Amino acid sequence: MSVRIEKDGAVWTVIHSRPEARNAMDPESAASLYDAFRAFEADDSAGVAVFWGQGGAFCAGWDLKHAAALSGAGALNSFDFPDEGEPPMATMGPSRLELSKPVIAAVAGPAVAGGMELALWCDLRVMEETAFMGVYCRRWGIPLIDGGTVRLPRLVGEGRAMDLVLTARRVDANEALAIGLCEYVVPQGEARQRAEALARDIARFPQSCMRADRRSVRAQHGLSEREALRQEWRGSKAEVAGGVEGAVKFAGGKGRGGDFRDI
Repeated sequence: MSVRIEKDGAVWTVIHSRPEARNAMDPESAASLYDAFRAFEADDSAGVAVFWGQGGAFCAGWDLKHAAALSGAGALNSFDFPDEGEPPMATMGPSRLELSKPVIAAVAGPAVAGGMELALWCDLRVMEETAFMGVYCRRWGIPLIDGGTVRLPRLVGEGRAMDLVLTARRVDANEALAIGLCEYVVPQGEARQRAEALARDIARFPQSCMRADRRSVRAQHGLSEREALRQEWRGSKAEVAGGVEGAVKFAGGKGRGGDFRDI
């Protein structure tokens, strides 16, 4: 199997392992990743996922050897996005899933073309200092069809997104950090370790409240400020009772000075 899951309490690490192809995405891997993240979503004991490519590459994009075998206008019909109902699995696997829980990308080596789109699908990105992104599919006339044109401008702004989409240039880790394309840069070989540490920290918080805030951040795109504020209130007011319990803990001495070790 090219995909496996390693579990550490509430933290699930979803591992894509096709190192011989720099973790390029073939149909079997796409389906296995899709199933893995659906299982993560469905399991009440799972809180935060880490998405990691084994062997020094996050994902080199769609497997072009497989793509070369496709022919005819209907070759991608099974991936069509319907006007209603849940969309089917995407060409890269999980990139159309709308999860209620956070996913952290641990990026080593290339996260290019569809691999970059998978990294954009995640909530946070930890890049090794030697990792890089780029719309490398531009060279072969393959468009971004796994969320790249949607998520990239939301992360870095339209101007920077246009630069990356049109030029297809390589974006190294330090530039990615500077423009908001990733959130952390770590030494080579440490992306998974750092991502799992972040995941454990996040998994310690009251999960319902955290997910309500995450949901509001995700859902506010395209809304007016007033509409977004209304949505925030309606989606989170039920969490206030739990917050009152937290305030009692604070009054009792926990969490003082930003100390999150014992909450």
